[in-house]
Amino acid sequence: MANHLSESLPERTFQYQSSLPPLPVPSLETSLSKYLDAVRPFASEKEFEATVNTVRKFQEGVGKELHQKLLQRTKTKKNWLEEWWLDTAYLESRIPSQLNVNFSGPAPYLEHCWPPAEGTSLQRASIMTWHTLQYWNLIRTERLAPQKAGKTALDMNQFRMLFCTCKVPGVNKDTIHNYFKTELEGPCPSHLVVICRGRIFTFDALCDGQILTPPELLRQLSYVKERCEAEPEGDGVSALTSEERTRWAKAREHLINIDPHNKTILETIQSSLFIICLDETKPFSTPENYTNMTQEALTGDPTTRWGDKSYNSIVFSDGTFGSTCDHAPYDAMALVSMYWCLDQEIKATEGKWKGSNLIRPTPLPEELVFTVDNKVLCDISNAKQQYLESKQDLQIVCYAFTAFGKTAIKQRKLHPDTFVQLAMQFAYFRLHKEPGCCYETAMTRKFYHGRTETMRPCTTEAVNWCRAMMDPTCNVNAKRKAMLLAFQKHNKLMAEAQEGRGFDRHLLGLYLIAKEEGRPIPELFMDPLYAKSGGGGNFVLSSSLVGYTTIMGVGAPMVHHGYGFFYCIRDDRIVASISAWRSWRQTDAASLYNCFSNSLHEMLHLATTSQL
Repeated sequence: MANHLSESLPERTFQYQSSLPPLPVPSLETSLSKYLDAVRPFASEKEFEATVNTVRKFQEGVGKELHQKLLQRTKTKKNWLEEWWLDTAYLESRIPSQLNVNFSGPAPYLEHCWPPAEGTSLQRASIMTWHTLQYWNLIRTERLAPQKAGKTALDMNQFRMLFCTCKVPGVNKDTIHNYFKTELEGPCPSHLVVICRGRIFTFDALCDGQILTPPELLRQLSYVKERCEAEPEGDGVSALTSEERTRWAKAREHLINIDPHNKTILETIQSSLFIICLDETKPFSTPENYTNMTQEALTGDPTTRWGDKSYNSIVFSDGTFGSTCDHAPYDAMALVSMYWCLDQEIKATEGKWKGSNLIRPTPLPEELVFTVDNKVLCDISNAKQQYLESKQDLQIVCYAFTAFGKTAIKQRKLHPDTFVQLAMQFAYFRLHKEPGCCYETAMTRKFYHGRTETMRPCTTEAVNWCRAMMDPTCNVNAKRKAMLLAFQKHNKLMAEAQEGRGFDRHLLGLYLIAKEEGRPIPELFMDPLYAKSGGGGNFVLSSSLVGYTTIMGVGAPMVHHGYGFFYCIRDDRIVASISAWRSWRQTDAASLYNCFSNSLHEMLHLATTSQL
């Protein structure tokens, strides 16, 4: 009976956390042989020979010692990578994170009940905010079902970071402040922050412990909007979050030194559930062309977002929506899960509120006014200038390829993600006449606090296939055979990476142990092929599958001469957003998209003829 009872109880969001397996460490031999395999496409015979020798020396010498020390680390840490990854990938980085590191995206509501329309933004925002608060409450009460891959429970820790989370700048290294608590753990902040025209307001999202209804939220948002429209613009202190990290840290210290009340305001912003950004732009978009919204979400007005918050909900004045999120505390999949849930809820209710219109008496939003001096105003002005220059340099396109989607690819017994990845490789190869070292995100959430591993799609097999496609003397059968080999290799590498058997994070661990012990950097990491093949964050194509839903996203390229390439695969279409830096003349996001579109057609044709 007891057993039967436990089966009927709903699973709690975080119930499997303690039983998740630790992140494994692959064997040194396996990782190094995978590494050699991955650099092969970028090397001449002579270069490859030299790298083989470097790797052999590393494996027999210093690598062996470092690997042993890494194994020691796993005895005291359930996830040996977690702290290191946070520090290296995010917190120690000094570049401005709002444009370079944040992930952003458009909301898909315009495809059904909320097309762009004047005078609708606040009413829609109150409904969307209400649905978001319901999601927060699900996590807080642990009623959000834990995610699984088949029957395997996935780590849910990142869902704690969606709300009440903020990155705080430090002179040498940033920190993450997370104020979220489940009901069992204790009280959790329940206030929202609204930013509009350079001014910041806050109000509690609960009244007598109950979430405010959309009519009540609308009253609060309308109050903020009316005040901002009737009065002068604010100082735009939030623009400081878009600055280079050390400069922002020093500006923040100065703010706190002028007036201790400034520290209280910063705490209020940091601990808030999330930020509602009332943006004055109208980035017209359609289901086939999301470019304007995507661009505005990532590169919009820095005085109306708090770049360090884990979730900024952007309300455009034409009733469309977007988001921008700090990447340090979590990966995009947690936000995508929430957004997909919101999209389905809004669609199901036709974007309307069908409950009570009664408005309970709640305190009006309170404005948070920073005490500023000339130095702060000067810092804000410099931050805006720096941001504007970078923003103008970032090119973003986001288009829907509507000829076919997941259904057609699966009919041909091919993996949709691999299909898109190979089309992207081929597009780059076509445009730049050489293979591009590429990074695809692999998820390692099967493990305790697992986040990601690098999967390197630019395999020898993929390059051979690209060459075959470009070779006029190559027949269809040979092209098809080459394509299927590329598919097999990609699928194998992706499956291994998700099982924690990639090699990039392992090599990073060995590098960091050497660094922590003050040893010289091992020769392996100084080898020109290491960076040329993408190591050390040098991937020319930085790519990620956003999922199989309507939710889309974008991020900046990893390197100045590279691309960001993000896509979602839907039944009838493939939506891709591509970013590139304009100041690097040889890259162009629109051209890469056109080549990508052509590649998809050619591949489907090749896969179709293969069934005859």
